[in-house]
Amino acid sequence: MRDRVLVVDDEEASRTGLGSLVSTWGFEVVEAANGAEALEQALAFRPDLVITDLVMPGLDGLDLLKALRADLPGASVIVLTGNATIETAVAAMKEGAYDYMSKPVDVRRLRVLVDKAVERADVAREVDLLRRQLKESRGLGPLLGSSPSMQEVFHQIELAGPTGAPVLVLGENGTGKELVARTIHQLSPRARLPFVAVNCAAIPESLLESELLGHERGAFTGALERRAGYFELADGGTIFLDEIAEMSPPFQAKYLRILQDGIVRRIGGKNEIKVDVRVVAATNKDPLAAIRAGEFREDLYYRLNVFTIAMPPMRQRMEDLPLLVEAFIAEFATKYDKRVRAVGEAALRVMTRHAWPGNVRELRNCIERAVVACDAETLAPEHLPFRAAVASPADRPDALTIPLGTTVDRAERELILRTLESVGNNKTRAAEVLGISIKTLHNKLNRYNAAAAAGS
Repeated sequence: MRDRVLVVDDEEASRTGLGSLVSTWGFEVVEAANGAEALEQALAFRPDLVITDLVMPGLDGLDLLKALRADLPGASVIVLTGNATIETAVAAMKEGAYDYMSKPVDVRRLRVLVDKAVERADVAREVDLLRRQLKESRGLGPLLGSSPSMQEVFHQIELAGPTGAPVLVLGENGTGKELVARTIHQLSPRARLPFVAVNCAAIPESLLESELLGHERGAFTGALERRAGYFELADGGTIFLDEIAEMSPPFQAKYLRILQDGIVRRIGGKNEIKVDVRVVAATNKDPLAAIRAGEFREDLYYRLNVFTIAMPPMRQRMEDLPLLVEAFIAEFATKYDKRVRAVGEAALRVMTRHAWPGNVRELRNCIERAVVACDAETLAPEHLPFRAAVASPADRPDALTIPLGTTVDRAERELILRTLESVGNNKTRAAEVLGISIKTLHNKLNRYNAAAAAGS
């Protein structure tokens, strides 16, 4: 659907000329010869942008602006006049005009203003939709929850979204940190521009710089062509750097300079490239503990820590479980064309007794598997992958007993190895269940193997 523009001017030649010009730019245009007609047209046409003359008989541009602000608050307004003064410009802006131009119109500048004003109206409409969704469905964008901890998350997202400030999202694996980043992007003026997600823990250190900054042809062995990095690809939009604390401190220093200066230089390149990128970063670590351990640069932390949003683990928001289960059932019943419509009380009781170490991601995977396995309209305990959860902890076959006197290192080793065994040696799944990054898991396993080799 094309964006809509209402052109208002009592001079016919000016009105039709401007209307024709804006039509050639791909917009759907309606014209009005005075303020009263414009107000009537606006209520029926619902324009994204109104371009109005200031001086008109009857309802003039300022009065029209006031009426539109009350009846059509999502529309942007550009005011035109042949008698420009500082006072009229200030009055128009105070009444909520997006911008102000003198006649005769500078066509090039008007085109830029129209594009930006329509984009602003689109973003305002999306924000309004998300806020209505928050009130009606107890969620914000793709995030769901009515618990106090999630309501605080929604509040922080609404505060941070419209700004360009960096955001640091904290939380265990599977809590929805990337969904937070995407929702912040949706609520920002950059919503129609790129959102680029980068998992820093999944990229080998040797490739991380090339992936983030890009490289020139021949910069290193295998660099067969010029390649833009993630920062260039995100120019104008948002970059999400997941598990940023997994970057080595030397590379964190390079990233800090990019964040401060907005300049990247491809590997092997001589030219500096200016980028305009909004940064959302995330980590599953306690940042202050990581700083003390030398894993996270303090200056980078404070540069990112303009807004901090802490995602609660599933075990701390169990009152959200029924809402999430209902949403996931609806999603996967549609995806797999199943007749499942609800979850039974017995199955819900089983789920409330589960610890959910993999958080919402684990819950989503659990419901997907249950929906696939269910041929009825209601999920029952036998459809769940962890029916043994109804047993007492001592009777569970997956329980891990640690004798008193066991060292923390030994207990951690046993937990990691037993978890790996329980998921069929799937390291990615084990890292999710344990709440650590895959890189951390590999490091620990390498250490165990080295210790075993040294002892043999």
